[in-house]
Amino acid sequence: MKYFIKSALFIMTVAVILSACDKVGLLPHFANGTAVTLTSSVSTVNPTVADSTNTVITFSWSNPHYATDSATQKFVLLLDSTGRNFSKAVTYTISGALNKGIKGRELNNILLNYGFALGKPFVLDTKVISSYGNNNEQYVSNVLQITVSAFNDSSTLKSTNSSVSLSLANAGQLANTFNWSASFTGYTGNVTYSIQYDSAGKKFVSPTTIAVGNNILTLAMLQSDMNTSAIGSGIAAGSTGSVEYRVKAVTANGAVSYSNAVVVSIKSYLTALYLVGGDSPAGWDPTKSTPMIADPRFPGTFYCYATLTPGNYGIKFVTSQDASWPPPVYGDANSNGTSGTLTSSGGGNNIIEPSAGIYRVTADLVNNKYYLQTGAIGGVGLVGDFQGWSPAGAIKMANPVPNYFVEITNMTNGNGFKFHDGNDWTNSTVLLSRWYALNNDGSVDPTGNAGNFTWTGATGPVRAIFDYTNITTPKYSLSPAAGMWVIGSAAGAGTWSPTDPTLPALTYKGNGVWSGSVTVTTGQIKFIVLQDANHGWDFNYGGAGGMLSVGGANISVNAGTYTVTVNEYTGTYTIQ
Repeated sequence: MKYFIKSALFIMTVAVILSACDKVGLLPHFANGTAVTLTSSVSTVNPTVADSTNTVITFSWSNPHYATDSATQKFVLLLDSTGRNFSKAVTYTISGALNKGIKGRELNNILLNYGFALGKPFVLDTKVISSYGNNNEQYVSNVLQITVSAFNDSSTLKSTNSSVSLSLANAGQLANTFNWSASFTGYTGNVTYSIQYDSAGKKFVSPTTIAVGNNILTLAMLQSDMNTSAIGSGIAAGSTGSVEYRVKAVTANGAVSYSNAVVVSIKSYLTALYLVGGDSPAGWDPTKSTPMIADPRFPGTFYCYATLTPGNYGIKFVTSQDASWPPPVYGDANSNGTSGTLTSSGGGNNIIEPSAGIYRVTADLVNNKYYLQTGAIGGVGLVGDFQGWSPAGAIKMANPVPNYFVEITNMTNGNGFKFHDGNDWTNSTVLLSRWYALNNDGSVDPTGNAGNFTWTGATGPVRAIFDYTNITTPKYSLSPAAGMWVIGSAAGAGTWSPTDPTLPALTYKGNGVWSGSVTVTTGQIKFIVLQDANHGWDFNYGGAGGMLSVGGANISVNAGTYTVTVNEYTGTYTIQ
Protein backbone atom coordinates (compact mmCIF):
# COMPACT_ATOMS: atom_id res chain seq x y z
CA MET A 1 0.00 0.00 0.00
CA LYS A 2 2.81 2.31 0.87
CA TYR A 3 4.51 1.52 -2.43
CA PHE A 4 1.34 2.28 -4.35
CA ILE A 5 1.00 5.80 -2.90
CA LYS A 6 4.58 6.74 -3.76
CA SER A 7 4.09 5.57 -7.34
CA ALA A 8 1.00 7.65 -7.74
CA LEU A 9 2.74 10.77 -6.50
CA PHE A 10 5.59 10.20 -8.93
CA ILE A 11 3.24 9.87 -11.86
CA MET A 12 1.44 13.11 -10.92
CA THR A 13 4.73 15.03 -10.61
CA VAL A 14 5.90 13.92 -14.00
CA ALA A 15 2.59 14.97 -15.47
CA VAL A 16 2.89 18.42 -14.00
CA ILE A 17 6.44 18.80 -15.30
CA LEU A 18 5.45 17.65 -18.75
CA SER A 19 2.51 20.01 -18.69
CA ALA A 20 4.77 23.01 -17.77
CA CYS A 21 7.12 22.30 -20.67
CA ASP A 22 4.46 22.59 -23.41
CA LYS A 23 5.94 24.51 -26.41
CA VAL A 24 4.26 27.86 -27.30
CA GLY A 25 3.96 29.42 -30.78
CA LEU A 26 6.28 32.16 -32.22
CA LEU A 27 5.92 35.62 -30.58
CA PRO A 28 4.72 38.46 -32.92
CA HIS A 29 7.47 40.68 -34.53
CA PHE A 30 7.05 44.54 -34.35
CA ALA A 31 8.76 46.17 -37.31
CA ASN A 32 10.61 49.55 -37.01
CA GLY A 33 8.76 52.75 -37.90
CA THR A 34 9.76 54.88 -40.89
CA ALA A 35 11.05 58.47 -41.08
CA VAL A 36 8.35 61.03 -41.76
CA THR A 37 8.22 63.44 -44.70
CA LEU A 38 7.31 67.04 -43.88
CA THR A 39 5.27 69.24 -46.22
CA SER A 40 3.42 72.55 -45.86
CA SER A 41 0.27 74.04 -47.30
CA VAL A 42 2.23 77.06 -48.64
CA SER A 43 5.88 77.90 -49.18
CA THR A 44 5.50 81.66 -48.60
CA VAL A 45 3.48 83.33 -45.84
CA ASN A 46 2.78 87.08 -45.81
CA PRO A 47 0.05 87.47 -43.20
CA THR A 48 -1.64 90.74 -42.30
CA VAL A 49 -3.28 91.86 -39.09
CA ALA A 50 -6.59 90.66 -40.58
CA ASP A 51 -5.15 87.13 -40.47
CA SER A 52 -4.51 87.30 -36.74
CA THR A 53 -7.00 84.54 -35.88
CA ASN A 54 -6.86 82.69 -39.19
CA THR A 55 -4.69 79.67 -39.91
CA VAL A 56 -2.09 80.93 -42.36
CA ILE A 57 0.02 77.78 -42.77
CA THR A 58 -0.48 74.08 -42.07
CA PHE A 59 2.39 71.64 -41.70
CA SER A 60 1.69 67.97 -42.52
CA TRP A 61 3.83 64.85 -42.23
CA SER A 62 3.57 61.21 -43.25
CA ASN A 63 2.64 58.41 -40.85
CA PRO A 64 5.76 56.73 -39.35
CA HIS A 65 3.72 53.55 -38.76
CA TYR A 66 5.05 52.76 -35.34
CA ALA A 67 3.73 49.48 -33.93
CA THR A 68 1.45 51.24 -31.51
CA ASP A 69 -1.87 52.93 -31.39
CA SER A 70 -1.49 55.88 -33.80
CA ALA A 71 -3.08 58.13 -31.21
CA THR A 72 0.02 57.69 -29.00
CA GLN A 73 2.59 58.56 -31.66
CA LYS A 74 4.51 61.70 -30.72
CA PHE A 75 5.63 64.46 -33.08
CA VAL A 76 7.69 67.59 -32.32
CA LEU A 77 7.49 70.36 -34.93
CA LEU A 78 10.50 72.75 -34.84
CA LEU A 79 10.80 76.20 -36.44
CA ASP A 80 13.91 78.41 -36.44
CA SER A 81 15.57 81.14 -38.44
CA THR A 82 17.53 79.53 -41.23
CA GLY A 83 21.20 78.71 -40.74
CA ARG A 84 21.07 78.24 -36.94
CA ASN A 85 20.65 74.45 -37.00
CA PHE A 86 17.55 74.80 -34.81
CA SER A 87 19.60 76.15 -31.88
CA LYS A 88 16.80 78.61 -30.98
CA ALA A 89 13.86 76.66 -32.25
CA VAL A 90 10.24 77.23 -31.35
CA THR A 91 8.65 73.81 -30.78
CA TYR A 92 5.15 72.35 -30.89
CA THR A 93 4.43 68.88 -29.46
CA ILE A 94 1.61 66.95 -31.16
CA SER A 95 0.21 63.55 -30.18
CA GLY A 96 -1.39 61.38 -32.84
CA ALA A 97 -2.27 64.06 -35.40
CA LEU A 98 -0.32 64.29 -38.63
CA ASN A 99 -0.58 68.06 -39.06
CA LYS A 100 -0.31 71.37 -37.24
CA GLY A 101 -1.87 74.68 -38.27
CA ILE A 102 -0.42 78.05 -37.14
CA LYS A 103 -2.49 81.24 -36.97
CA GLY A 104 -1.41 84.66 -38.19
CA ARG A 105 -0.72 86.37 -34.87
CA GLU A 106 0.90 83.22 -33.49
CA LEU A 107 3.35 83.15 -36.39
CA ASN A 108 3.87 86.91 -36.14
CA ASN A 109 4.94 86.69 -32.51
CA ILE A 110 7.45 83.99 -33.40
CA LEU A 111 8.95 86.28 -36.02
CA LEU A 112 8.98 89.27 -33.66
CA ASN A 113 10.77 87.26 -30.98
CA TYR A 114 13.41 86.45 -33.57
CA GLY A 115 13.81 90.18 -34.23
CA PHE A 116 12.57 90.10 -37.81
CA ALA A 117 11.82 93.52 -39.28
CA LEU A 118 8.23 94.16 -40.26
CA GLY A 119 7.26 93.49 -43.87
CA LYS A 120 10.62 92.05 -44.91
CA PRO A 121 10.96 88.42 -46.10
CA PHE A 122 12.94 85.96 -43.99
CA VAL A 123 13.44 82.20 -44.23
CA LEU A 124 12.41 79.72 -41.53
CA ASP A 125 13.81 76.19 -41.34
CA THR A 126 11.24 73.60 -40.19
CA LYS A 127 11.40 69.89 -39.39
CA VAL A 128 9.51 67.19 -37.46
CA ILE A 129 10.92 64.64 -35.00
CA SER A 130 8.69 61.55 -34.57
CA SER A 131 8.86 58.95 -31.77
CA TYR A 132 6.88 56.62 -29.55
CA GLY A 133 5.15 58.38 -26.71
CA ASN A 134 8.11 57.61 -24.46
CA ASN A 135 10.53 59.24 -26.96
CA ASN A 136 11.93 55.89 -28.14
CA GLU A 137 12.77 55.30 -31.79
CA GLN A 138 13.07 58.93 -32.91
CA TYR A 139 13.15 59.84 -36.58
CA VAL A 140 13.96 63.25 -38.04
CA SER A 141 12.16 64.48 -41.13
CA ASN A 142 13.49 66.47 -44.03
CA VAL A 143 14.18 70.19 -43.42
CA LEU A 144 11.55 72.33 -45.10
CA GLN A 145 12.17 76.05 -45.73
CA ILE A 146 9.35 78.59 -45.57
CA THR A 147 9.59 82.28 -46.57
CA VAL A 148 7.77 84.47 -44.07
CA SER A 149 7.29 88.14 -43.15
CA ALA A 150 6.06 89.80 -39.96
CA PHE A 151 3.13 92.18 -40.14
CA ASN A 152 2.56 95.53 -38.46
CA ASP A 153 0.32 94.92 -35.46
CA SER A 154 0.11 98.58 -34.50
CA SER A 155 -1.53 100.49 -31.67
CA THR A 156 -4.71 102.48 -32.13
CA LEU A 157 -4.19 105.99 -30.77
CA LYS A 158 -6.95 108.16 -29.32
CA SER A 159 -6.87 111.71 -27.95
CA THR A 160 -9.15 112.96 -25.19
CA ASN A 161 -9.43 116.33 -26.95
CA SER A 162 -9.39 117.27 -30.61
CA SER A 163 -8.57 120.89 -29.80
CA VAL A 164 -6.99 122.72 -26.86
CA SER A 165 -6.57 126.39 -26.01
CA LEU A 166 -3.51 127.01 -23.88
CA SER A 167 -2.29 129.84 -21.68
CA LEU A 168 0.92 130.50 -19.80
CA ALA A 169 -1.06 131.18 -16.65
CA ASN A 170 -2.34 127.58 -16.75
CA ALA A 171 0.90 126.01 -17.95
CA GLY A 172 0.93 123.50 -15.08
CA GLN A 173 -2.62 122.23 -15.66
CA LEU A 174 -3.60 119.08 -17.56
CA ALA A 175 -4.34 119.83 -21.21
CA ASN A 176 -4.82 116.47 -22.91
CA THR A 177 -4.43 112.71 -22.50
CA PHE A 178 -3.43 110.24 -25.18
CA ASN A 179 -4.38 106.56 -24.84
CA TRP A 180 -3.55 103.67 -27.13
CA SER A 181 -4.00 99.93 -27.47
CA ALA A 182 -1.05 97.57 -27.13
CA SER A 183 1.05 96.91 -30.20
CA PHE A 184 2.03 93.34 -31.12
CA THR A 185 -0.74 91.63 -29.13
CA GLY A 186 0.53 88.38 -27.65
CA TYR A 187 4.19 89.36 -27.93
CA THR A 188 5.91 88.24 -24.71
CA GLY A 189 8.78 90.75 -24.55
CA ASN A 190 8.78 94.38 -23.52
CA VAL A 191 7.41 96.93 -25.96
CA THR A 192 8.83 100.45 -25.59
CA TYR A 193 6.40 103.23 -26.45
CA SER A 194 6.91 106.87 -27.37
CA ILE A 195 4.74 109.64 -28.78
CA GLN A 196 5.89 111.46 -31.89
CA TYR A 197 4.56 114.76 -33.19
CA ASP A 198 4.98 117.00 -36.20
CA SER A 199 3.10 119.74 -37.99
CA ALA A 200 -0.06 118.36 -39.59
CA GLY A 201 0.45 117.36 -43.20
CA LYS A 202 4.21 116.91 -42.99
CA LYS A 203 3.83 113.12 -42.70
CA PHE A 204 6.31 112.91 -39.83
CA VAL A 205 9.31 113.59 -42.04
CA SER A 206 11.11 115.13 -39.06
CA PRO A 207 9.14 114.27 -35.92
CA THR A 208 9.96 115.10 -32.32
CA THR A 209 9.79 112.17 -29.90
CA ILE A 210 8.50 112.09 -26.32
CA ALA A 211 9.65 108.98 -24.45
CA VAL A 212 6.88 107.12 -22.59
CA GLY A 213 8.34 103.78 -21.43
CA ASN A 214 7.94 100.02 -21.47
CA ASN A 215 4.40 98.64 -21.79
CA ILE A 216 2.80 102.00 -20.87
CA LEU A 217 -0.36 102.79 -22.84
CA THR A 218 -1.14 106.39 -21.85
CA LEU A 219 0.45 109.83 -21.75
CA ALA A 220 -0.98 112.85 -19.92
CA MET A 221 0.29 116.20 -21.22
CA LEU A 222 0.22 119.50 -19.37
CA GLN A 223 -0.53 122.77 -21.12
CA SER A 224 3.20 123.48 -21.14
CA ASP A 225 3.84 120.12 -22.85
CA MET A 226 1.22 120.71 -25.52
CA ASN A 227 2.55 124.21 -26.04
CA THR A 228 6.04 122.84 -26.56
CA SER A 229 4.74 120.50 -29.23
CA ALA A 230 2.87 123.36 -30.89
CA ILE A 231 5.84 125.73 -30.94
CA GLY A 232 8.13 122.88 -32.00
CA SER A 233 5.80 122.13 -34.91
CA GLY A 234 6.02 125.66 -36.22
CA ILE A 235 2.89 127.20 -34.73
CA ALA A 236 3.69 130.81 -33.91
CA ALA A 237 3.29 131.80 -30.27
CA GLY A 238 -0.25 132.98 -29.63
CA SER A 239 -1.57 131.41 -32.84
CA THR A 240 -3.67 128.34 -33.63
CA GLY A 241 -2.48 125.42 -35.74
CA SER A 242 -2.71 121.65 -36.07
CA VAL A 243 -0.25 119.07 -34.76
CA GLU A 244 -0.24 115.38 -35.65
CA TYR A 245 0.61 112.78 -33.00
CA ARG A 246 1.32 109.07 -33.38
CA VAL A 247 2.62 106.21 -31.24
CA LYS A 248 5.93 104.54 -31.98
CA ALA A 249 6.27 101.01 -30.57
CA VAL A 250 9.55 99.09 -30.52
CA THR A 251 9.90 95.47 -29.42
CA ALA A 252 12.84 94.29 -27.33
CA ASN A 253 14.26 92.79 -30.52
CA GLY A 254 13.94 95.98 -32.53
CA ALA A 255 10.75 95.63 -34.59
CA VAL A 256 9.16 99.07 -35.04
CA SER A 257 5.47 99.90 -35.50
CA TYR A 258 3.62 103.21 -35.87
CA SER A 259 0.01 103.85 -34.94
CA ASN A 260 -2.60 105.89 -36.74
CA ALA A 261 -2.09 109.66 -36.65
CA VAL A 262 -4.33 111.87 -34.51
CA VAL A 263 -4.64 115.59 -35.24
CA VAL A 264 -5.07 118.10 -32.40
CA SER A 265 -5.77 121.79 -33.00
CA ILE A 266 -3.72 123.88 -30.56
CA LYS A 267 -3.85 127.55 -29.66
CA SER A 268 -0.36 128.21 -28.32
CA TYR A 269 0.99 130.79 -25.92
CA LEU A 270 4.22 132.74 -25.65
CA THR A 271 7.20 131.12 -24.01
CA ALA A 272 9.64 133.92 -24.71
CA LEU A 273 9.56 137.70 -24.79
CA TYR A 274 12.28 140.20 -25.68
CA LEU A 275 12.83 143.90 -25.07
CA VAL A 276 13.67 145.97 -28.15
CA GLY A 277 13.64 149.67 -29.03
CA GLY A 278 15.76 152.72 -29.63
CA ASP A 279 15.77 153.59 -25.92
CA SER A 280 16.97 150.07 -24.96
CA PRO A 281 20.49 148.63 -25.18
CA ALA A 282 19.45 146.62 -28.28
CA GLY A 283 18.24 149.54 -30.35
CA TRP A 284 15.63 148.59 -32.95
CA ASP A 285 17.40 145.37 -33.92
CA PRO A 286 15.37 142.31 -32.83
CA THR A 287 18.41 140.06 -33.31
CA LYS A 288 20.08 141.93 -30.43
CA SER A 289 16.96 142.24 -28.26
CA THR A 290 17.17 141.58 -24.54
CA PRO A 291 15.72 138.23 -23.36
CA MET A 292 13.14 138.68 -20.62
CA ILE A 293 12.80 136.41 -17.58
CA ALA A 294 9.66 134.28 -17.22
CA ASP A 295 8.49 135.09 -13.70
CA PRO A 296 8.38 131.80 -11.73
CA ARG A 297 5.77 133.17 -9.33
CA PHE A 298 3.44 134.85 -11.81
CA PRO A 299 2.92 132.72 -14.95
CA GLY A 300 2.37 134.85 -18.01
CA THR A 301 4.62 137.63 -16.72
CA PHE A 302 8.05 138.46 -18.14
CA TYR A 303 10.57 140.96 -16.84
CA CYS A 304 14.13 142.14 -17.35
CA TYR A 305 16.59 144.69 -16.00
CA ALA A 306 17.98 147.22 -18.45
CA THR A 307 19.22 150.80 -18.71
CA LEU A 308 16.77 152.89 -20.75
CA THR A 309 17.73 156.19 -22.34
CA PRO A 310 14.94 158.44 -23.77
CA GLY A 311 15.13 160.09 -27.16
CA ASN A 312 15.10 157.21 -29.61
CA TYR A 313 11.38 156.46 -29.86
CA GLY A 314 10.89 154.19 -26.86
CA ILE A 315 10.60 150.43 -26.65
CA LYS A 316 8.43 147.45 -27.64
CA PHE A 317 8.24 143.73 -26.89
CA VAL A 318 8.89 141.09 -29.55
CA THR A 319 8.30 137.35 -29.33
CA SER A 320 11.27 136.33 -31.46
CA GLN A 321 14.80 137.50 -32.18
CA ASP A 322 14.02 137.18 -35.87
CA ALA A 323 15.00 140.24 -37.90
CA SER A 324 11.68 140.07 -39.78
CA TRP A 325 9.65 141.10 -36.71
CA PRO A 326 7.19 138.15 -36.85
CA PRO A 327 3.93 138.75 -34.97
CA PRO A 328 2.82 139.15 -32.32
CA VAL A 329 4.64 142.34 -31.43
CA TYR A 330 3.46 144.14 -28.29
CA GLY A 331 3.27 147.87 -27.72
CA ASP A 332 1.16 150.45 -25.93
CA ALA A 333 -2.58 150.44 -26.60
CA ASN A 334 -2.56 154.27 -26.56
CA SER A 335 -0.82 156.52 -29.04
CA ASN A 336 0.84 158.49 -26.22
CA GLY A 337 2.83 155.38 -25.28
CA THR A 338 2.28 155.78 -21.55
CA SER A 339 -1.04 154.06 -20.80
CA GLY A 340 0.44 150.94 -19.23
CA THR A 341 -1.88 148.75 -21.34
CA LEU A 342 -0.42 146.24 -23.78
CA THR A 343 -1.77 145.37 -27.19
CA SER A 344 -0.53 143.30 -30.11
CA SER A 345 -3.03 144.82 -32.53
CA GLY A 346 -0.97 146.27 -35.35
CA GLY A 347 2.10 145.83 -33.17
CA GLY A 348 0.90 148.52 -30.79
CA ASN A 349 2.45 151.94 -30.26
CA ASN A 350 5.93 152.64 -28.99
CA ILE A 351 6.20 152.65 -25.20
CA ILE A 352 7.85 155.77 -23.80
CA GLU A 353 9.76 155.71 -20.49
CA PRO A 354 9.60 158.88 -18.38
CA SER A 355 13.34 159.36 -17.81
CA ALA A 356 16.75 157.75 -18.08
CA GLY A 357 17.60 155.09 -15.52
CA ILE A 358 18.08 151.46 -14.63
CA TYR A 359 14.62 149.89 -15.03
CA ARG A 360 12.84 146.73 -14.15
CA VAL A 361 10.69 146.31 -17.26
CA THR A 362 7.69 144.02 -16.77
CA ALA A 363 5.16 142.68 -19.29
CA ASP A 364 2.07 140.97 -17.85
CA LEU A 365 0.52 139.12 -20.79
CA VAL A 366 -2.26 137.64 -18.66
CA ASN A 367 -3.67 141.05 -17.83
CA ASN A 368 -2.23 142.91 -20.86
CA LYS A 369 -0.27 145.35 -18.71
CA TYR A 370 3.30 146.63 -18.68
CA TYR A 371 5.29 148.36 -15.94
CA LEU A 372 8.43 150.51 -16.16
CA GLN A 373 9.97 150.86 -12.69
CA THR A 374 13.13 152.67 -11.66
CA GLY A 375 14.44 154.14 -8.43
CA ALA A 376 12.92 152.59 -5.31
CA ILE A 377 11.90 149.54 -7.33
CA GLY A 378 14.03 148.84 -10.36
CA GLY A 379 17.71 147.98 -10.35
CA VAL A 380 19.16 145.20 -8.19
CA GLY A 381 20.94 146.11 -4.96
CA LEU A 382 22.58 144.50 -1.92
CA VAL A 383 20.61 144.18 1.32
CA GLY A 384 22.25 142.51 4.30
CA ASP A 385 24.29 142.63 7.49
CA PHE A 386 26.58 145.38 6.20
CA GLN A 387 23.71 147.87 5.76
CA GLY A 388 21.13 146.81 8.35
CA TRP A 389 18.91 144.59 6.17
CA SER A 390 16.98 147.61 4.97
CA PRO A 391 15.62 147.33 1.37
CA ALA A 392 14.97 151.07 1.34
CA GLY A 393 18.70 151.60 1.95
CA ALA A 394 19.91 148.94 -0.46
CA ILE A 395 23.35 149.42 -1.98
CA LYS A 396 22.28 149.78 -5.61
CA MET A 397 24.51 147.97 -8.10
CA ALA A 398 25.81 149.09 -11.51
CA ASN A 399 24.13 147.68 -14.62
CA PRO A 400 26.72 147.50 -17.42
CA VAL A 401 24.57 145.18 -19.56
CA PRO A 402 20.95 143.99 -19.28
CA ASN A 403 20.18 141.52 -16.50
CA TYR A 404 23.69 141.89 -15.07
CA PHE A 405 24.78 143.87 -12.00
CA VAL A 406 28.12 144.48 -10.28
CA GLU A 407 29.10 146.36 -7.14
CA ILE A 408 32.25 146.78 -5.03
CA THR A 409 31.47 147.29 -1.36
CA ASN A 410 32.99 146.51 2.02
CA MET A 411 31.98 143.29 3.77
CA THR A 412 33.04 141.55 6.95
CA ASN A 413 33.75 137.85 7.01
CA GLY A 414 30.46 136.07 7.72
CA ASN A 415 28.20 138.85 6.44
CA GLY A 416 24.91 137.57 5.01
CA PHE A 417 22.85 139.33 2.36
CA LYS A 418 20.38 139.02 -0.49
CA PHE A 419 20.15 140.55 -3.94
CA HIS A 420 17.06 142.79 -3.88
CA ASP A 421 15.41 145.05 -6.49
CA GLY A 422 12.83 146.87 -4.34
CA ASN A 423 12.22 148.95 -1.27
CA ASP A 424 10.54 146.54 1.14
CA TRP A 425 9.97 142.84 1.90
CA THR A 426 6.61 142.56 0.16
CA ASN A 427 6.44 140.62 -3.12
CA SER A 428 2.80 139.58 -3.47
CA THR A 429 2.19 141.16 -6.89
CA VAL A 430 4.17 141.75 -10.08
CA LEU A 431 4.41 145.44 -9.16
CA LEU A 432 6.21 144.87 -5.86
CA SER A 433 9.74 143.94 -4.86
CA ARG A 434 11.68 140.86 -5.95
CA TRP A 435 14.65 139.41 -4.17
CA TYR A 436 16.96 136.50 -4.77
CA ALA A 437 18.29 133.93 -2.32
CA LEU A 438 20.79 131.05 -2.18
CA ASN A 439 19.73 127.42 -2.49
CA ASN A 440 21.55 124.69 -0.58
CA ASP A 441 23.15 123.46 -3.80
CA GLY A 442 24.72 126.87 -4.44
CA SER A 443 22.27 127.93 -7.14
CA VAL A 444 20.29 131.17 -7.09
CA ASP A 445 16.64 130.94 -6.02
CA PRO A 446 14.63 133.46 -8.11
CA THR A 447 11.61 133.23 -5.78
CA GLY A 448 13.59 134.54 -2.79
CA ASN A 449 12.47 131.75 -0.47
CA ALA A 450 15.87 130.18 0.22
CA GLY A 451 18.79 131.21 2.44
CA ASN A 452 21.23 134.11 2.49
CA PHE A 453 24.37 134.61 0.44
CA THR A 454 27.41 134.80 2.73
CA TRP A 455 30.82 136.39 2.29
CA THR A 456 33.41 133.93 3.61
CA GLY A 457 36.59 135.76 2.61
CA ALA A 458 38.70 138.36 4.35
CA THR A 459 37.12 141.55 5.64
CA GLY A 460 37.47 144.35 3.10
CA PRO A 461 36.21 145.38 -0.31
CA VAL A 462 34.19 142.68 -2.11
CA ARG A 463 33.10 142.43 -5.73
CA ALA A 464 29.50 141.17 -5.86
CA ILE A 465 28.02 140.17 -9.22
CA PHE A 466 24.43 139.20 -9.96
CA ASP A 467 24.14 137.64 -13.41
CA TYR A 468 20.74 136.81 -14.98
CA THR A 469 21.94 137.05 -18.59
CA ASN A 470 21.06 133.37 -18.93
CA ILE A 471 17.37 133.81 -18.22
CA THR A 472 16.88 130.19 -17.13
CA THR A 473 19.88 129.98 -14.78
CA PRO A 474 20.71 133.03 -12.65
CA LYS A 475 24.24 133.11 -11.22
CA TYR A 476 26.23 135.13 -8.72
CA SER A 477 29.89 135.74 -7.94
CA LEU A 478 31.74 137.06 -4.88
CA SER A 479 35.44 137.89 -5.08
CA PRO A 480 37.90 140.06 -3.19
CA ALA A 481 38.26 143.57 -4.61
CA ALA A 482 41.47 144.61 -2.88
CA GLY A 483 43.42 144.71 -6.13
CA MET A 484 43.59 144.08 -9.85
CA TRP A 485 46.57 142.90 -11.88
CA VAL A 486 47.44 142.63 -15.56
CA ILE A 487 48.50 139.07 -16.44
CA GLY A 488 49.52 137.29 -19.63
CA SER A 489 52.27 136.58 -22.11
CA ALA A 490 52.71 140.33 -22.59
CA ALA A 491 52.74 141.27 -18.86
CA GLY A 492 55.33 140.80 -16.12
CA ALA A 493 57.48 137.73 -16.70
CA GLY A 494 54.96 136.48 -19.28
CA THR A 495 54.26 133.26 -17.35
CA TRP A 496 50.47 133.58 -16.90
CA SER A 497 51.14 132.81 -13.22
CA PRO A 498 48.94 134.67 -10.68
CA THR A 499 51.82 134.64 -8.18
CA ASP A 500 54.29 136.36 -10.53
CA PRO A 501 55.58 139.28 -8.39
CA THR A 502 56.28 141.35 -11.53
CA LEU A 503 52.63 141.56 -12.61
CA PRO A 504 51.64 145.22 -13.16
CA ALA A 505 49.02 146.38 -10.63
CA LEU A 506 46.09 148.68 -11.30
CA THR A 507 44.90 151.17 -8.66
CA TYR A 508 41.27 151.45 -7.61
CA LYS A 509 39.95 154.92 -8.39
CA GLY A 510 36.46 154.38 -7.01
CA ASN A 511 33.10 153.86 -8.70
CA GLY A 512 34.24 150.57 -10.23
CA VAL A 513 37.26 152.06 -12.03
CA TRP A 514 40.81 150.59 -11.94
CA SER A 515 43.66 152.31 -13.72
CA GLY A 516 47.45 152.38 -14.04
CA SER A 517 50.43 152.85 -16.31
CA VAL A 518 51.44 149.48 -17.68
CA THR A 519 54.40 148.44 -19.84
CA VAL A 520 53.72 145.38 -21.99
CA THR A 521 55.38 143.39 -24.73
CA THR A 522 53.55 142.20 -27.84
CA GLY A 523 51.24 139.40 -26.79
CA GLN A 524 48.06 138.84 -24.81
CA ILE A 525 46.69 139.93 -21.44
CA LYS A 526 43.80 139.52 -19.03
CA PHE A 527 42.89 140.99 -15.66
CA ILE A 528 42.91 139.03 -12.37
CA VAL A 529 41.77 140.17 -8.92
CA LEU A 530 43.75 137.85 -6.62
CA GLN A 531 47.44 136.89 -6.57
CA ASP A 532 46.99 133.37 -5.25
CA ALA A 533 48.38 130.07 -6.57
CA ASN A 534 45.14 128.18 -5.90
CA HIS A 535 42.48 130.81 -6.50
CA GLY A 536 44.12 133.38 -8.76
CA TRP A 537 42.00 132.31 -11.73
CA ASP A 538 38.73 131.97 -9.82
CA PHE A 539 37.67 135.34 -11.18
CA ASN A 540 39.16 137.13 -14.17
CA TYR A 541 38.22 139.51 -16.96
CA GLY A 542 38.93 139.12 -20.64
CA GLY A 543 37.19 140.87 -23.47
CA ALA A 544 37.25 142.26 -26.97
CA GLY A 545 36.70 145.62 -28.63
CA GLY A 546 36.82 147.51 -25.34
CA MET A 547 34.04 145.43 -23.73
CA LEU A 548 34.83 143.38 -20.61
CA SER A 549 33.72 139.78 -20.22
CA VAL A 550 34.01 137.66 -17.08
CA GLY A 551 36.36 134.80 -17.97
CA GLY A 552 36.40 136.13 -21.53
CA ALA A 553 38.92 135.93 -24.35
CA ASN A 554 42.54 137.03 -24.10
CA ILE A 555 43.13 140.65 -25.16
CA SER A 556 45.86 141.20 -27.76
CA VAL A 557 48.29 144.11 -27.26
CA ASN A 558 51.36 145.55 -28.94
CA ALA A 559 54.55 146.39 -27.08
CA GLY A 560 54.55 149.77 -25.34
CA THR A 561 53.63 151.70 -22.24
CA TYR A 562 49.93 152.41 -21.85
CA THR A 563 47.37 153.78 -19.45
CA VAL A 564 45.14 150.78 -18.84
CA THR A 565 41.68 151.49 -17.41
CA VAL A 566 39.11 148.89 -16.41
CA ASN A 567 35.61 150.11 -15.56
CA GLU A 568 33.65 147.27 -13.97
CA TYR A 569 30.50 149.37 -13.61
CA THR A 570 30.25 150.12 -17.33
CA GLY A 571 31.79 146.80 -18.38
CA THR A 572 34.51 148.47 -20.46
CA TYR A 573 38.29 148.74 -20.71
CA THR A 574 40.71 151.06 -22.51
CA ILE A 575 44.39 150.66 -23.39
CA GLN A 576 45.73 154.07 -24.47
